[in-house]
Amino acid sequence: MSTGDRIGQAGRQMWSERSQRKDYVNLPEALRPTGVDDAYAMQDVFHEQAIPVHGKIAGWKIATTTKVMQQLMGIDSPCGGAIFESTIHHGPARLRHADWVSLKIECELAFRLNADLPDRGTPHTEESVFEAVESVMPAFELVDDRHAVYKDTRALSLIADNCWNGGIVLGSPVKPPGRAAIDAASGTLSIAGRPPLTGSADGPLRALAWVANLVNRRGKTICRGMVVITGSVIPTTPIAPGESAAFNVAGIGEVRIDTY
Repeated sequence: MSTGDRIGQAGRQMWSERSQRKDYVNLPEALRPTGVDDAYAMQDVFHEQAIPVHGKIAGWKIATTTKVMQQLMGIDSPCGGAIFESTIHHGPARLRHADWVSLKIECELAFRLNADLPDRGTPHTEESVFEAVESVMPAFELVDDRHAVYKDTRALSLIADNCWNGGIVLGSPVKPPGRAAIDAASGTLSIAGRPPLTGSADGPLRALAWVANLVNRRGKTICRGMVVITGSVIPTTPIAPGESAAFNVAGIGEVRIDTY
């Protein structure tokens, strides 16, 4: 099998398994990515299959931002994936839990851009991407891990599967505060009947710059109007049918979801 055939088959298989709602498994040995570039080429094929179903790419995400998760999944950097137009919801959102196989939520800061972030010959930095931020908002990422066994999940197969993104829910946008305030942002997740969970942002503008550079290396651009989510403030949390969740970021706002 040629490299191109293997990449195409792997990307299509990941999409087929996702669309058939099968439990997540890593790619088999014959299709396994040989490296990060291989994995993102497979993700490109996944995107080609997903766009006719979910609409154009309207945003990007970062995953496996912590060293603990990177070590668990055998990679030494974060991972990135696309967010499709029809999977972007606006809070307060009422979601049918059965639309996902195994729904989890992550609590994030999201940025909407007022300018493109093209390849400029030198890497984007926190300073350069901040100039392109139109608004900031609290967000839920809707993670559909399809019952994955995390300790067995390999990051390169995760990349090929578009990093498990099942959509996002956005709170109301606000004008971005200063860089220092964004970096110091903290938030609280509240789900009725459970103790609240709190956490602090870990360099969201740094994450935005990392995603912009990743997308540029793939020959693409994060464009004006797109949304980028920047990594979870609070550990990935399951949510059951009938539960409601609220994520409040001090000084920025709140996003809510209700499931049924």
